[in-house]
Amino acid sequence: MALSRRVIETLLDLVEIKLSLMEVHDREDTREASCLEACRQELKSLTSGGASAAEGGTVAAFAKGGKGRRRAMA
Repeated sequence: MALSRRVIETLLDLVEIKLSLMEVHDREDTREASCLEACRQELKSLTSGGASAAEGGTVAAFAKGGKGRRRAMA
């Protein structure tokens, strides 16, 4: 099933909104943020033909609070 450009852009907006509002507190949140980041990059590649690593960002940018070492999951 093919998705129209408008649908892809709407999905991309929704994923970006969820990522921006997300607060990562535990491993489950980190996994969800990582999955959403992968979805964002895939949707972005569908609309623009590819996203650079600089545009991609990292899950660590969304991590707030918690203890221990934070690692990028990109």
